[in-house]
Amino acid sequence: MAEGLLRHDAGDRFEVYSAGTKPGSVRLEAIAVMRELGIDLTRHHSKHVDEFVGQPFDYVLTVCDNAKESCPLFPGGTVTVHHDFEDPAALQGTEEERMNLFRRVRDEIRAYLKTFPTGMLGADKRT
Repeated sequence: MAEGLLRHDAGDRFEVYSAGTKPGSVRLEAIAVMRELGIDLTRHHSKHVDEFVGQPFDYVLTVCDNAKESCPLFPGGTVTVHHDFEDPAALQGTEEERMNLFRRVRDEIRAYLKTFPTGMLGADKRT
């Protein structure tokens, strides 16, 4: 969801890549709640962070504690920024409960991304 939000809200200012430490398929709930915002994730696929080892980045954003601990180091002056969000995929509840949690986390991620200073997520940056 973070990739979709970043591409939609600021993708014209920098390149956006997304990967995980335990990639899987994009959750149907994530696709549905992002569609509510007019963001299409149906062509997104999960990639492993190892695919990007050795590639230079200006910023690496981690969105869960597991990723923070497992994320490889990137060369150069990469700035790593971390915020732990609840994993909505881990909820074992009703469909309504899961959808509500996906919406809440989506909204929390969007609000968090908007808090970055312009200089940090400015033009020609990769994250």
